[in-house]
Amino acid sequence: MSEVRKQSLQGERPLEHGRSPGRERPRGHGRPYDIVLVGATGFVGRLTAEYLAAHAPGGVRWAIAGRDEEKLRRLRERLPGAADIGVLKADVADPASVHDIARHARVVATTVGPYVRHGEPLVAACADAGTDYLDLTGEPEFVDLMYVRHDARARETGARLVHACGFDSVPHDLGVYFTVGHLPAGVPLTVDGFVTAHAAFSGGTFASALGQVARGRQLRDAARERRRREPRPAGRRALAPTPAPRFAGEVDAWALPLPTVDPQVVRRSAAALERYGPDFRYRHYAAVRRLPVALGGVAAAGALVTAAQVPPARRWLADRLRSGDGPDAARRARSWFSVRFVGEGGGRRVFTEVSGGDPGYDETAKMFAESALSLALDALPETSGQVTTAAAMGDALTARLRAAGLRFRVAAER
Repeated sequence: MSEVRKQSLQGERPLEHGRSPGRERPRGHGRPYDIVLVGATGFVGRLTAEYLAAHAPGGVRWAIAGRDEEKLRRLRERLPGAADIGVLKADVADPASVHDIARHARVVATTVGPYVRHGEPLVAACADAGTDYLDLTGEPEFVDLMYVRHDARARETGARLVHACGFDSVPHDLGVYFTVGHLPAGVPLTVDGFVTAHAAFSGGTFASALGQVARGRQLRDAARERRRREPRPAGRRALAPTPAPRFAGEVDAWALPLPTVDPQVVRRSAAALERYGPDFRYRHYAAVRRLPVALGGVAAAGALVTAAQVPPARRWLADRLRSGDGPDAARRARSWFSVRFVGEGGGRRVFTEVSGGDPGYDETAKMFAESALSLALDALPETSGQVTTAAAMGDALTARLRAAGLRFRVAAER
């Protein structure tokens, strides 16, 4: 019997549905765990485990998983309710252990990146087992490849594959979803998002970004193959064009195009949900108050892209901030983010905002954990295959995050 099987069958107990809204049709019923967190000993993984230990309702059966069993046990000892938390040994490079994890969980949440190198085995195993899957990727190539290779199988088994469940891309995806809800239905809609933040990058995010800018050809090939296979919404249009830099008087800042996965996620939510109207367009910007800072940011981004094409320079950059590294609690406490949205349609204009604390670590762990809890516990729309947070969990996850301290507000309506 595998290590996962031996440990996961110990201490099984019924789920208490009274603490949180239950599913109308539970998935993975009878499996030993509701949630398995893979990569729990990494920096964001530890924060996510701490959040689940503090906030998961009583009766939720969950476990931490990773390659080093001793590190996992030491982590568990520091968590509230340690006796009720499973410890599962699993290596994403070992197909047998990955498939055991998927068969023993209703939801698998993984922090193990860069995902284009390490992520596919878990996606494939979850798609095959009918297990819901979550990650923190901000890598467009990975998201597109997983759609091409595993969306069809996930639809067959009922699995939901939900990528980008941290700062990439929950505030942007749910922020647009929230904004659209305050605009008229059945008319063309436009939404612009403006991101500002004061925070440090995580080592994992930096490694993923370096990898993506060095893989331009592979990224384009994956996007092209997805476009070839992915059906378009019938009788509707959803666009997320790359915008030109401009001064945005509506937010009193210089708006620079932000080349992240977020606009792609928003576009796919718009394609999936008719509430976004017959003709929807989203533009995604970084908002910078001062022109010299904006110009410096553009120059720095260009230099990073150029350096990432040269292997020795890329290795040197990667060594500056390693995966698993992160700031201390005092630094995170001073960090914050704000995403402002301007939505228009049907003769109305609405200004909304999603904001919170440290985006790369504390709030990402919160978003990730609440996404896992939502998939495991909430009554949600019937979806399957590769889906976005808005399509899979929109209202339920928004409510969870608001209750957890993230702010979704309407600043003005006209």
